[in-house]
Amino acid sequence: MDKSPDAFRTISEVADTLDLPQHVLRFWETRFAHIRPLKRGGGRRYYRPDDVDPLKGIRQLLYGEGYTIKGVQRILKEEGPRFVQSVGRGEQQVAAPAGVESAEHSGEVLDVRVTGPSQPSLFEGLSGSQGSGGLSASDAKRLQEALDELAECERVLNTLKTPDPSSTG
Repeated sequence: MDKSPDAFRTISEVADTLDLPQHVLRFWETRFAHIRPLKRGGGRRYYRPDDVDPLKGIRQLLYGEGYTIKGVQRILKEEGPRFVQSVGRGEQQVAAPAGVESAEHSGEVLDVRVTGPSQPSLFEGLSGSQGSGGLSASDAKRLQEALDELAECERVLNTLKTPDPSSTG
């Protein structure tokens, strides 16, 4: 039996609708203040129908348009949650952030690894004119910000890991 359009959705139902793992939705709760599902006993999350459109908008901005989490946060701050909801419903079109070029069209392959906060930037000395095969200064900065964000995500995930009980003696 299908639920009514006004019915609350579990995290698994929303994750299936958005084609995302549940942990991504839980992570987004920590990054986007506008995502506030109801939490019941045992921490179970229930999403209102009005919670799903902003999630669709965030997904579209991140995965469809190439924005970073910080970029989506900026859009939420400048344009508001209703704008992001309309993106989720397909009512608004948003261009990819300036300077983002599809990897299949760029012709360049970068060997990228995440740096920790104490390590120097991977991109120092790589900036140059676009025609010389180097990264522009703004592209290098944007890429470094994305890598820093990934490093922070990795740090958060590592703090959530529980020790393996078989490794204790």
